[in-house]
Amino acid sequence: MSSSYPTGGFGAGFPTEGIWQAFEQLRSTFEKRAGSRVARGDVRAAVLALLAEQPMHGYQIIREIEERSGGTWKPSAGSVYPTLQLLADEGLISAEESNGRKTFSLTDAGRAAVDEAGGAAPWDPQSSGDGSGTGYSALPKAGFELAQAAAQVGRTGTPEQVQQAVAALDETRRRLYAILAQD
Repeated sequence: MSSSYPTGGFGAGFPTEGIWQAFEQLRSTFEKRAGSRVARGDVRAAVLALLAEQPMHGYQIIREIEERSGGTWKPSAGSVYPTLQLLADEGLISAEESNGRKTFSLTDAGRAAVDEAGGAAPWDPQSSGDGSGTGYSALPKAGFELAQAAAQVGRTGTPEQVQQAVAALDETRRRLYAILAQD
């Protein structure tokens, strides 16, 4: 079977190294941005969800959010501590100082607020509200899986399949920008 592409090694004839570098850059960009693209109300919801489980201090809350979001969201102290103060001012949490640390816990009003909200934490896939299963890590994961599929087509596809894949990726890119344009 003859091919119009040179032989002699993995990905010969295709610029696969450049493709992989571009995909790694894309993945890296998603990882860096995922934590900063969080709606303001999500810090509040996350704090309440965690305190519904057990009392915690501020640093524990930051660490737990990062861990439960799979590392895609690490809120800053500058967003968590003002949220804690606001929740305390609203009477939803109380603080108890011990060994120089404030430990926060829900008040009865706070428990009622958590129950009323339905209990879904912002890092849970179900928290998108539409049942679609999208969470903070869904977009980077989908992008990386798309990149893997494109690279596989580039490595093993026929020239016609590569052309079809390029057309599909171009269409996907246009559709993603159209989503942003819907504001």
